Parts: sequence; C-alpha cells; structure tokens
Amino acid sequence: MEYPLNPIAIEAGPFQVHWYGIIIGIGIALGFYLASREGNKLGLPDETFSDLLIWAIPIALLSARTYYVLFEWEYYSQNPGAIIQIWNGGIAIHGALIGSVATAIVFARKRNISFWKLADVAAPSIILGQAIGRWGNFVNQEAHGGEVTRSFLEQLFLPEWIINQMYINGAYYHPTFLYESVWNVLGFILLLALRKVNVKRGELFLSYIIWYSAGRFVIEGMRTDSLMLPGDFLRMAQVLSLSLIVLSVGLFVYRRIKYTLPRYNDQTNKGEISS
Repeated sequence: MEYPLNPIAIEAGPFQVHWYGIIIGIGIALGFYLASREGNKLGLPDETFSDLLIWAIPIALLSARTYYVLFEWEYYSQNPGAIIQIWNGGIAIHGALIGSVATAIVFARKRNISFWKLADVAAPSIILGQAIGRWGNFVNQEAHGGEVTRSFLEQLFLPEWIINQMYINGAYYHPTFLYESVWNVLGFILLLALRKVNVKRGELFLSYIIWYSAGRFVIEGMRTDSLMLPGDFLRMAQVLSLSLIVLSVGLFVYRRIKYTLPRYNDQTNKGEISS
C-alpha cells in the first residue's frame, strides 16, 4: 500500500468520488439505521427519521461548511471557488450540530413530537457518526496534532498503516483524529449503557453534549489547524465546548428541578421542547 493514501476512491474522467464523502455517508447511514430502529421501539412513527434527515442532512452540511468558511474567511475571500469544495475537508462539527439541532426543533414542533425524545434517540447515532467521520480526516491527512516522533507513535501500539499515514511533509504528527474517534466510540458505548439505566427524557442528549465537549476541549488543544477567534489567542472549538458543558449541566439541573420529566423509554411522543 502506498502512502499517503489517495483521497479519491473512484475516478472516471471528470467524475470523482472522495473517501471523505464515502466515510461521512457511511456514518450517516449507520446512524440513521440505529436511530430508526430505536425510534420504532419507543413508539415514534416509522417515517420520523427518514423525513427528518431529508431536511437535516443538507442543512447540517450547509451550516457546517458556513461555520468553517466564516472562521477561515481570510483565505476563502481570496479563493471563493474553494468554498464549495467540501470533499477537501473543512466541515466543522459544531456548525453541523447547530444546524441539525435547529432543524430538529422546527421538525418536532411541526410534527408535535417531543424534541427531547428525538434528540435522545439520535444521540448515540450522532456520536457514532462522528467517530466514523473522523476517518475521513485520516484519509485527507488533516485534523492532526503537533509533530511527534515515529517511536512515539509506535509506543501507542498503532498499526503501520496509521503510522505511515501520519507521516506528512517529512514529519510525523499526533493522530488527533484517532484520539477523538476512540473517545466518541467510548461515548457511544456510554450512551447505550445509560439507556439501560432509563434516565429522564432529554438527559441522554445532554450527556452526549457533555461527553463529546469534554473530549473535544482536550483534543482540540493538541491540534494545529484550530479555528481561532479574532485575535488568534482562543480556539473557537474549546470556547464553544466549555460553553456547551456549562449550558448542558445547567439544563440538566434546571429541568430536574422545574419539571416532572418522563423516563427515556416512555412511549408518549407529544410534548413541548421544555418537557
């Protein structure tokens, strides 16, 4: 196998299919399958997640790209043709979350379904999709950390094909894509376990936000390609991750105090966003 890996999976004349898109597509498909199956168990209509994804996927991709482009506007203002080239990377997960959550809130209101129930069912699918999607960064040799030695990577007991792909422009780098992928897989397992505990409605989704944000805060500090706030002294993902942790913990406590919340596996689907 030659390294670096070819980011193009299929090429026929001007037609190209990138591994980045294929890997993200796999994550979406698997997440949809898991959410639909769980939703059916909890009494959601069969078409709930298929109808939601019709809107959520394009809006999430658009918001994810918009988020990234806005924070890299100095480059994209000079290269407007590159704005649509998402196959080269540059999709910010925080932007995708903003777009998809907003879409789910509107969708839930239109269908008179509890947003929190939708979010709880989707949470394990989202974090699993993120774990899979990070391997698109691996193929593109992006979202990596600072420079390290080959011996450091060998001490992590990584297979040769990962170590070799982390050799970029004459140096080896932290595989932060892998750190985040493993963290997200652990989060997926945790969320499945919390289902068995039968937490209150909304708390599975809030647990996802807290878990993902904690890992992202730490891992983001290792990366060399962070989106920065104006002034270039604060990493946007770290600021947002910390804010989301505080907000989620606050919501967790507030909802417990203010509302009599149904359990996660409650079969009722109707309800306001606050319940």
